[in-house]
This record gives sequence, C-alpha cells and structure tokens, in this order.
Amino acid sequence: MRIIRLKEVVDLTGLARSTIYKFISGDSFPKPISLGDRCVGWLESEVHEWILDKVKERDKVVSKST
Repeated sequence: MRIIRLKEVVDLTGLARSTIYKFISGDSFPKPISLGDRCVGWLESEVHEWILDKVKERDKVVSKST
C-alpha cells in the first residue's frame, strides 16, 4: 500500500488540482487521507481504480455505439 501526494495524482490522472478537488466534493474521486496539519495524500490503489473505472465507462459507451 502506497500513499501518493497531489503532484503524483495530477501526473497519473492528467487532471488539474482544481478539477481533482471538484470531483472530490462531488463524491466522484477518492477522498484524500490526512497526513498532518496541512498535508494530505491518496492511496495509489484507489487512484488507479478510479482510472480503470473511467476506462470501463469509456468502453461501455464505445460498445453501445457500435
């Protein structure tokens, strides 16, 4: 199990910081884990799972349109 910081989340997803926090507030992105007073991180496995879910959503749409 690995905790990653925001910069790596941005690199993995291609999303901007503001978009990540918008998705978190809309319950469509994994919630961060508090690591200290002003420090948060995400479980790498949850971020990867979110990415895989997006790929599955895309594949459903593609298969329905063909």
